[in-house]
Amino acid sequence: MIEPGFLAELFTSLLIVLGAGFALVGSWGLVRMPTLMERLHGPTKATTLGLGGILLASVLFFQLTQEVWSAHELLVSIFLFITAPISANMVAKVHLHEERLNRSGSVQSRAGKVPRSPGKGDWATYEAPYRDTPVAMSEE
Repeated sequence: MIEPGFLAELFTSLLIVLGAGFALVGSWGLVRMPTLMERLHGPTKATTLGLGGILLASVLFFQLTQEVWSAHELLVSIFLFITAPISANMVAKVHLHEERLNRSGSVQSRAGKVPRSPGKGDWATYEAPYRDTPVAMSEE
């Protein structure tokens, strides 16, 4: 017969190993990728999932062994899953503006330069609307 304490430790160990694996892959991607836009994927996706797995392991361990709910880990997980995509979006926008102004000095990506379409509207820009857009026509 398998003891409940052994199952709790087994599930906790599996979640810790899985979370640590994701965190390792995310950190390795952060170090190995050559450009800023490629580096964003490591910390925002893999590392976030890794830390979420480790925090879930902590919640499960204390619930299954001591029958105590810990809100700290849940709050940290919620904060992490909310702030990681927002901060990555802000970093990406700054990088795009720097690229537009040709001030980034970033390393050439394996995928090539970011395609530019002169005369076409780009997303996340700070320039004035083009003449034919409804916003530009309402200001005239």
